[in-house]
Amino acid sequence: MTAPTISLHNTVWLTAALALIAAPHAERLPAWVMVLAATLALWRIYLGRARLELPRRPLLMVVVAGATAAVFLYYRTIFGRDAGVALLIVMLALKLLETRSQRDALLLIFLGYFLIITNFLYSQTIAAALYMLGCVWIITATMIGCNHTQLQQGYRNQLRTAGLMLAQSAPLMLVLFLFFPRTAGPLWGLPHDAHAGVSGLSDSMSPGNIANLSLSDAVAFRVEFKSAIPESRRMYWRGPVMWDLHGPTWNVGRYYFDEPKYQGLSAPVEYTVTLEPHNKPWLFALDLPGQVPPRAKMSGDLQLLATAPVNSRTRYEMKSYLEARFGADENPLALDRALRLPPASNPRTVEFARGLRQKHPDDKALIREVLAMFRNEKFYYTLSPPLLGEHAVDDFLFQTRSGFCEIYASSFAVLMRAAGIPARIVTGYQGGEFNPLGGYIIVRQADAHAWTEVWLPGEGWVRVDPTAAVSPLRIQSGIAAAVPRTDPLPLFARGAYPWLRQLRFTWDSLANNWNQWVLGYNPERQRWVLSRVGIDEATWHALAVVLIVATGLIMLALLPLMLRTLKARVNDPVKRAYLRFCSKLGRKGLPREPAEGPSAYAARLSRLRPELAPKVSAITRLYVALRYGAGGSTAALRELEQQVRQFSA
Repeated sequence: MTAPTISLHNTVWLTAALALIAAPHAERLPAWVMVLAATLALWRIYLGRARLELPRRPLLMVVVAGATAAVFLYYRTIFGRDAGVALLIVMLALKLLETRSQRDALLLIFLGYFLIITNFLYSQTIAAALYMLGCVWIITATMIGCNHTQLQQGYRNQLRTAGLMLAQSAPLMLVLFLFFPRTAGPLWGLPHDAHAGVSGLSDSMSPGNIANLSLSDAVAFRVEFKSAIPESRRMYWRGPVMWDLHGPTWNVGRYYFDEPKYQGLSAPVEYTVTLEPHNKPWLFALDLPGQVPPRAKMSGDLQLLATAPVNSRTRYEMKSYLEARFGADENPLALDRALRLPPASNPRTVEFARGLRQKHPDDKALIREVLAMFRNEKFYYTLSPPLLGEHAVDDFLFQTRSGFCEIYASSFAVLMRAAGIPARIVTGYQGGEFNPLGGYIIVRQADAHAWTEVWLPGEGWVRVDPTAAVSPLRIQSGIAAAVPRTDPLPLFARGAYPWLRQLRFTWDSLANNWNQWVLGYNPERQRWVLSRVGIDEATWHALAVVLIVATGLIMLALLPLMLRTLKARVNDPVKRAYLRFCSKLGRKGLPREPAEGPSAYAARLSRLRPELAPKVSAITRLYVALRYGAGGSTAALRELEQQVRQFSA
């Protein structure tokens, strides 16, 4: 018997399901990929409606070769996340163009499930998960339609059956999620480009870098404090430390790992950080970090560095000292590094600094003089400063006098170094937004900040934030209060819409719980859950027993529903008529074997009772057409029932 062909009804349904799954990729892939896929899909529907012959294999092979070459030329590879997804979508559209049989359609459906997974390489938010759940529902309904080809199987029945199947599988899915053994890392590696486009602080800083980052409303990390939350002005989140100046650009340069020595001068603050992936090694902590998280290390300048780039959401416990003394006995090589300036760079600034040094031999007096200049003279804090030339600090101090935190920190550090005071720049985040619904702090990319540290004899490294001098509101109340109203900021940053702000807090609280309990359900969380149900040792043996018992209980609970569904299938008029036909033959000593298909049964009867062959073949052909064919009709069903009624052996 030839394989059942796929109807136009199921072809359209399958095309729509695949289009829904591929739709989120439209904003990530080049336009020509989606246009090509859409053209191939529409071509298939047109051929089906017009009942024309599908393209032959040589033409399809030419299109395959051309599409593969186009993907390679665009991405310079056919591997990786973006190139792989682009190639998969094009190949799915090509497969759809040659789909003739039910087998082809089922293969496309299974590939559609795989395409759903690829969406999670780009986004794992609640919205993405809900959309993909809807796609699973639609593609499952498509599979049901391709397997049940009777006329009475319509859109609503397909969706209802698919929804019932997903609902029945939900308890088992929950059990597997909770109790399937968790590993410390992923079961497989992500493509090398899976984290492309992730924003965050860089290992270099030029004028405009942090200003551009401040236009992003994306979450950098969330913080839950175990005690009172510090004031915003005291929340400096330490990140990359810049040592080396090349032209207008500061760089982290090489790390050094002398054992950091510090003395906490206040009680430690304890908190938990949930860090979003940023594809860099640094972790963030309140200045000054008082411990090192697991799988991390601390450099000599108190940077927390993970042993691998942070490519997944990371949660770690921390404690910090808001008041501390460190670096009093700093390595002389490090101090020498903190005094270097590029030759012939910013000559006016260097000359100005030397004049300040002659006027103020005392380091602290010189620092106060520079801060007073920023505070009292006409300096402006803005996200949209004028462009700076080759000698960026000269242009800023003596011409434009407008800029964001990175140019203030850079100018201050250059002045200090030119005056003989070791200085370096610390980048990170400052402040944060309290979410009253979740009771935690949200630190966004818009909170990115840069400040300086100077080294003073007998005191070590001391934080000096020139931005606090020129714009105290930035440190006390956040960026929205500091920059002019005309400067661009994310929609919610200024808080002009209280009800939208409340809605954002609600959504972020939901997203945080999703991150903690779904995406962040790691071995530690699993052990905590198991301890709540009386399992103290989360061994593979114990988890296997829990899974078997829980699965058995779920199956027992669903058994009545399964039996009712089976009974409903028996009550199907086509099946009921055929069972009556088999019953008549059984009473005459010609029973159907349990594993015998309708066609095989008919062939055996024809050999044993040749005189019955015409009637048996006619009834079997009608049954197979109604039960497994491309469609049926009420008239065909009535004819089957009539022939069974009239049949006698």
